Amino acid sequence: MVHSSLRQIGPVIGGAATIINAILEAIGHEGTLVAYVDFEPFFEEDDDEIPVFNKLTASAARDHGVLHELIRTWPGSLRSDHPGAGISAIGAKAAWLTDHHPFHYGYGPGTPFEKLVEVNAKILMLGAPLDTITLLHYAEHLANIPDKQVVQYRHLMPTPSGQQWINFEEFDTSEPVNSQLPENVFEQIAESFLESGKGTKISFGQTSAFLFESKELIPFAKRWLEEFIPAKPATSHEARRTD
Repeated sequence: MVHSSLRQIGPVIGGAATIINAILEAIGHEGTLVAYVDFEPFFEEDDDEIPVFNKLTASAARDHGVLHELIRTWPGSLRSDHPGAGISAIGAKAAWLTDHHPFHYGYGPGTPFEKLVEVNAKILMLGAPLDTITLLHYAEHLANIPDKQVVQYRHLMPTPSGQQWINFEEFDTSEPVNSQLPENVFEQIAESFLESGKGTKISFGQTSAFLFESKELIPFAKRWLEEFIPAKPATSHEARRTD
């Protein structure tokens, strides 16, 4: 799973396509390249005519960078159905990763993010800020911490019976999931992970690249969050019910 900033990397002959081809060559036919795409709304919330979300044409969010949009449109690329938590994938496990993406809690169990951890996906940060490691939203979902902020929204979606408004519910991913967490919580988790001796940092172009193994990073992040905000102790009434 790659996150990138071509601006930070500097000039690359052939641009983003050169980087994608290099990654695909490195992972081989049995590998899979994944990018978080979200989507770029092309309407205002108060528009009278809001178009139905079409995963084949809706652009990746522009703030994710050029590479993510190119992965979305790459020959053979597949995209999951979730408009906000969606991923695009190229390669051997693309169909498995993108299939059946739950609309509620799209970063939690049963989603592509859980599947990525299941196969110990590597997270490659090419000049992208450490605070943009999308897979850490899965750790937020798993962490036993109190007062997680929940958001509800809706999108006009295609269904077998025609377009319909579909409701979505998520833990908030636009802000730290708990208001006590620092704004750069993901960056702090990643830096603590690197300081523990895990992960890899290398020079890449004009910037640094980082590589993380998801089966190491996610349990580390879950513990970090739980230690930062301990779960509330059960009340005597709740304890009796548990017994």
